[in-house]
This record gives sequence, C-alpha cells and structure tokens, in this order.
Amino acid sequence: MLEFGRMNLLKVHAIDSEGAWLQDGREKVLLLKRELNEAIVPGAMLTVFVYADASGQPVATLRQPLAEVGEFALMRVSQVNVHGAFMDWGLAKDLLVPPKEQPEPMKPGQRYLVKVRLDREGRPIGTARVDKCLCSADETLGDGQEVDLIVWQFTPLGAKVIINHRFGGLLYRDEIGDRLNYGDQLKGYVRQIRPDGKIDCTLSLGTRSDLDDARGRIMQALIAHQGFLPLHDKSPADQVQKTLGMSKKIFKKGVGGLYKAGLVELTDGGIRLKKK
Repeated sequence: MLEFGRMNLLKVHAIDSEGAWLQDGREKVLLLKRELNEAIVPGAMLTVFVYADASGQPVATLRQPLAEVGEFALMRVSQVNVHGAFMDWGLAKDLLVPPKEQPEPMKPGQRYLVKVRLDREGRPIGTARVDKCLCSADETLGDGQEVDLIVWQFTPLGAKVIINHRFGGLLYRDEIGDRLNYGDQLKGYVRQIRPDGKIDCTLSLGTRSDLDDARGRIMQALIAHQGFLPLHDKSPADQVQKTLGMSKKIFKKGVGGLYKAGLVELTDGGIRLKKK
C-alpha cells in the first residue's frame, strides 16, 4: 500500500513516454520522465517520496523532502500570497502553510519550524502551530531514554523542545546557557516525566560529573535530615525531584555509588547514613 507523504520503496513496473510506473501491490504511481536516468529500468527498486498532486493523483519523486508527514523541519518561506506561505522543503513544489496555520504572519526569506501533515485530499500541507501538534508523555517514553530534540521556543526557564516529532519538553537554562538556537536538532535524554505528563530533558545523562554531584547532594541531604531520607527505589519520581532536585534515575545511581562505597545503608523505608 502506498504511503502518502512518506518515502516508499517501490519496484519499477514499466516505462513509457510519461515516465516510470512504480508499483506496490495493485497500486501504481508515476515517476515523471524528467527524473529518469539510465539506472532506472523495469524491475529496479527505487526509494521515492509519494504525494498527491493538485488533482489528487499520486505522484512520485526521487527528491527527499526536509520532513515527511508527521515530522518537523526548519523551512524557508519562498513566497507569500492570499493562500498562505509557500515553504521550500526540498521538492519541486513548495509546501503551503495556510494563514490559519501561522501563529503570526510569515515573511518571505524567513525560516520557521513547520510540521508536515496531509489535508483531506491526501495532499501535503504544513502547520507552524507547534504547540497544538505536541502531546504529553505516553508509554513510549521513559526516564533516561535517548531522544531526538528540536529547539522551538525559549522561555525564562530554558528551551522548549520537540521530542521525537511528537512530544513537548523542556531543557533547563542552567544546562544550556545561550548555546542553542531556534530550529537546532540534537540528541538528548528524558530526565524525568512529571505526574502531569510534562517532560524534562537533559543533554547529558549519567556522566561522571552528574553522578558525583548527585552523591554529594544526597550526602548533604542525609546530614541535614539527621542521617535519614525516606526515599528508595520505589519512591515517586516527583518526590525525588522535590526533595533532591534530581531525576529518579540519577538518584538511584547516586545511592548505588554511596552504598558500594559503604557510606549508606538501604532500608525498606529509605536510606540511612552508615555509622562509622
């Protein structure tokens, strides 16, 4: 079955005066003649982007867009008219972002983060309303998981990021400083998932400095609370964050290091400083 708005691996069924006819089961799509080369012969397998043209007919291209359906990319505005902003997304035909899908009027030459989706006729269309495209965490995410991040907004707390093209998250300013820019794409980690489904991210999880800092904070907290903290491996992540200001994953690693060093004892109710 053809996947509109995505890259498809298809077999060349036949070639005629219009171009190459690619087939997936019973479905066929045309790769226009202007894109053919000597390597494209009947029986060859091609990776192509499939989309619907203005008339709703499926069309294939060898070009790869900046983003497929469901993905975000930083795109430049080629032109603006009453229909909306036309974005250069790597294909011969620009991607339309209608006026209602623009949080603010787009300007020619400027770059914006845009998500690609399909309209009712199956044609690619864009939206720059990032906040409406993001959802809270679900079962596919967990603390410490490596994720893809795209920076889309800055706040006094830090940088709002798009996680795996689906979720909204936050990188805190004390970690990133001023070294990130709008549209930057980078790898990161889920620091913690809060009870309300919001996601805190980090660029470095579990490094030696992180663990040393965690062990030091745990020891300080133990001393400040008469040698005992009611925290353990089954404590809620938000309780650990509220008490120690760290993710549960880092907390568990920090406690493990202190235990191996013979500095703490583990009890059913929490952790205790070991008596000398």
